[in-house]
Amino acid sequence: MSEPVHTVTTLPTERRPGCPFDPPAELLDARRHGPISRCTHPGGRPGWLITGYDLVRSVLADSRFSSRKELLNVGDFEVPPAPPGEFLLMDDPQHRRYRKPLAGKFTVRRMRLLTERIEQITADCLDAMEKAGPPTDLVTAFAKPIPTIVICELLGVPYQDRDSFQEQIDTFMGGETSEEELIAAYTATQEYLAALVAAKRANPTDDVLSELTDSDLTDEELKGISLILLAAGFDTTANMLSLGTFALLQNPEQLAALRADPALTDGAVEELLRYLSVAKTFMRTALEDVELGGRTIEAGTTVVLSYHTANRDPERFADPHVLDLRRQDAGGHLAFSHGIHQCLGQQLARVEMRVAFRALLDRFPTLRLAVPAEEVGLRPEAADIYGVKSLPVTWDTEAS
Repeated sequence: MSEPVHTVTTLPTERRPGCPFDPPAELLDARRHGPISRCTHPGGRPGWLITGYDLVRSVLADSRFSSRKELLNVGDFEVPPAPPGEFLLMDDPQHRRYRKPLAGKFTVRRMRLLTERIEQITADCLDAMEKAGPPTDLVTAFAKPIPTIVICELLGVPYQDRDSFQEQIDTFMGGETSEEELIAAYTATQEYLAALVAAKRANPTDDVLSELTDSDLTDEELKGISLILLAAGFDTTANMLSLGTFALLQNPEQLAALRADPALTDGAVEELLRYLSVAKTFMRTALEDVELGGRTIEAGTTVVLSYHTANRDPERFADPHVLDLRRQDAGGHLAFSHGIHQCLGQQLARVEMRVAFRALLDRFPTLRLAVPAEEVGLRPEAADIYGVKSLPVTWDTEAS
């Protein structure tokens, strides 16, 4: 007789007060009951919640589980297919068709060649912070501008358009706007990208989008690809920089170790990615009956993959709820996913974080929160990417 299945009535969304870096308590409790639980999707359909590292990783590598948007079975309504080019919500061979021309543009080597430019962008942000003086909101002064400028330059977004682009992305990914505002921001972004693609096709410049116009991709497909790259390249890294700084400031011993030893920087980035897991959950739908963790996932059932509990799985990571910048096993985290959908821009994100964290701590050795930690505004769990809305910080000007 099989063991009873733990059930999560509804997918938990709220983190415990005073625990801004930990997954919702109900998710952690579900993991303690085992790596797989029954759940009910917000739309009312029954599904499965996968919270264990090994099972999440196995699903991500299993072609019997689909990423196709139109197969999501979460309620009594039809879900439309992903628009052309938005390959995160597709399977091969469609997914491969879009990803293949991009793969060579985000290699480790190419991203490392960008390091000098990222260092200059970071220095410019820090110069402006220092000139304005404390206090400041680290989100608007530092965490958002760096990845925004980098990804816009890579794709060829004109400098004068960056602020409006950032505002639109904030609106439809922030999780706090009305449906009307979300649709308006999404539509405006789509219209802007359509015009940008047309401009690049007519007058190519030295950027990724112009290079892609020389492929067999249509304008509509290029628009979708650009949306994925711009949104992912900006929002995830921006929230890692701000939430990561918040986590370091709340762990002074770890912060002191990182300040004292620049050689810790690479490992610190991997550990922050594991510990924070700002891209929290993704969904897959079973294409056939699949045995998983001793349970049968029936064909057509949508499963929720909890990245943040997988990255806190005690069977994979020692003392998983402790931020340990010297951790030796952080490199196996799933913050960038796994399998064919593993994040295309992960090397770019790593370079940005290595440069930005190091430069911030070197420039402002007395950096600290300007408000009590409990007053730091957090993004709602409904947001696609978790993080802070603002991070007020200050420092001693005579020591900066």
